Amino acid sequence: MAHFAQVTNGIVSQVIVVSNDDAPDEVTGQQFIASIGLAGDWIQTSYNNNPVEGASRGKYAGIGDLWNGTEFVSPVVEDAPL
Repeated sequence: MAHFAQVTNGIVSQVIVVSNDDAPDEVTGQQFIASIGLAGDWIQTSYNNNPVEGASRGKYAGIGDLWNGTEFVSPVVEDAPL
């Protein structure tokens, strides 16, 4: 199964699963997602931390994570004052 994260303004808003038959590679997966009516930017992520198209994508994308154009990263949370 292939996993794709919807990224809006650099922030992951949702993650979906697509059959490998419909997403044998990232571009084909993006085309499939568009063909079923899901708009936006979809970036492939790896649940098993496998490289996508030969490049690391960092961590598995979760809602609220950040996409820096190369990989997914967790947002930095500053400590609240005591």
